[in-house]
Amino acid sequence: MGRKLLLEHIDVPGIETFEVYRQKGGYRSVEKALKSMSPDEVVEEVKKSGLRGRGGAGFPTGMKWSFLAKPEGVPRYLLCNADESEPGTFKDRYLMQYLPHLLIEGMIVSSFALGTNLSYIYIRGEYLFVLEILEKAIAEAYANGFLGKNILGTGYDLDLRVSPGGGAYICGEETALIESLEGKRGNPRIKPPFPAVKGLWGCPTVVNNVESLATVVPIINMGADEYVKIGTEQSRGTKLISACGNLERPGVYEIDLGLSVEEFIYGDDWCRGIKNGKQLKALVPGGSSVPILPTHLITKTANGDTRFMSYESLSDGGFASGSMLGSGGFIAFDEDQCIVRNTWNFTRFYAHESCGQCSPCREGTAWMEKVLWRIENGEGTMEDIALLEDINKKIEGNTICPLGDAAAWPVASAIRHFREEFEWHIKHPQEAMSRNYGLLKGATV
Repeated sequence: MGRKLLLEHIDVPGIETFEVYRQKGGYRSVEKALKSMSPDEVVEEVKKSGLRGRGGAGFPTGMKWSFLAKPEGVPRYLLCNADESEPGTFKDRYLMQYLPHLLIEGMIVSSFALGTNLSYIYIRGEYLFVLEILEKAIAEAYANGFLGKNILGTGYDLDLRVSPGGGAYICGEETALIESLEGKRGNPRIKPPFPAVKGLWGCPTVVNNVESLATVVPIINMGADEYVKIGTEQSRGTKLISACGNLERPGVYEIDLGLSVEEFIYGDDWCRGIKNGKQLKALVPGGSSVPILPTHLITKTANGDTRFMSYESLSDGGFASGSMLGSGGFIAFDEDQCIVRNTWNFTRFYAHESCGQCSPCREGTAWMEKVLWRIENGEGTMEDIALLEDINKKIEGNTICPLGDAAAWPVASAIRHFREEFEWHIKHPQEAMSRNYGLLKGATV
């Protein structure tokens, strides 16, 4: 089992309370940062750590912080993106539910580094029970002098608020999140200007993922020089993985980046293989928006190199033979799963969640859903496969936000790697429908 930087005390009874969290060393990074470091020193430490954003994009966190504009007399804001809506991803919910003070601690240190005096946690609308946990933990932090005026007598002031969203996947995109937080419809903004210059209420703003902010805590506690010893050269530290699908032991795992994909799937310390002794057919390694990988590319790249759980290894080969680490939504499909049906299910989600602002996404996702439904329900033609590929090309790279790409990539990769399965559905419609009905009737996943 790998080391635990974030989940070290996850099993300690009462760890969600301030008292127990504090007993286990909680808020040490706040004391260290506020009492013995300057804001710029905290930013530099995070830059040195090589921490990459854990929400999906993988952009260097410290570099993102350094872009923040600092005009005189203008407030700045830190927003925690807790709008975790990517199918297959649930690690942020797990962290907030069981370790709420870890997130709060990370937000205090990060807010101090960025010079913000008011920060927000924007949480997914369906996570109302988690919102209650966070609000209770925030109240405890206020009561114990870690939030509010003059924190620890250092002269630093910080207020922290939680704001629930309306259940829209699009609000996971940072500018749509800002629009929603301002009380408007959650449509993504055209960039530039970027949030670092003109974000919440027109002020400089940084938006970071839950796990990214929580990871600031061990970085400050142990120091960047120690943190960079974990992981790989391009993927430093540990990463939370939401493992689900046809796995013997699904759940949330904290891995050292650089662990082999094969070890994570089959290792006794991790997922322990495919459920019911089945064979692994395909893998979505980073949430529903990343390209799917077939069996022969899951543990080895197209060049025969070992595939590792890291940003660079999973993307090795580009979209022709690779995928993305993304948000860490690790979905395994066994030999009985229907790729056509699962692709249609993903596309149905994106068609529903498109904000409708960009016509390629609004129209394209709806058309992909219709075409995939036709193929899945025995009405498809061979021309439909070419039509899907054409629609993909018209969506990808032609939208304001990445939702269009997120919808296009799974379909494109499914056709690229499993074309024969799409063709079989079209040539044998009744068999395909009967097969999927039987799988659904006896589904255990």
